[in-house]
Amino acid sequence: MGLNRSEKAVVIGEVSAQVAQSQAIILAEYRGLGVGALTELRKQARAQGVYLRVLKNTLARRAVVGTSFEGLAEKMVGPLMYGMSSDPVSAAKVLSAFAKGNDKLVLKAGAMPNYVMDEQGVKALANMPSREELLATLLGTLQAPVTKFARTLNEVPGKFVRTLAALEEKRKAEA
Repeated sequence: MGLNRSEKAVVIGEVSAQVAQSQAIILAEYRGLGVGALTELRKQARAQGVYLRVLKNTLARRAVVGTSFEGLAEKMVGPLMYGMSSDPVSAAKVLSAFAKGNDKLVLKAGAMPNYVMDEQGVKALANMPSREELLATLLGTLQAPVTKFARTLNEVPGKFVRTLAALEEKRKAEA
């Protein structure tokens, strides 16, 4: 049985709120995917903070109207699952990783604010490092010169102590 008008309004409101918080929306076709596989996908998505929902395309189109994801409306065709996340990469990573292990899930399209991607764009986004990984790399890059400088400063007294020890050994050997 379908949803009545007030239930549809509630769904549109919920999805609109999720769209407003999202930095990325990924569309995937789930035709032929079993309940067990869908449950596993939802579990993985929840663990990564990805909002995953199967929606009627008309409701999804209404939810993105007036947002920076409005360009995605023309890609909303067929039985689709919508993955939304506040991290631009995590939704693409979760759906792409699951699609690699299950050929029934097919990535169709995606969008970031004011930018619509095709399947290849979504895969490229999934291969990018996450925000945390990028920050860790940046931090390592910034710390490297400081760490090297500290080691260099510590090496001067260490070299001096080793020189004194060698001199002492030499004098003991001469005596």
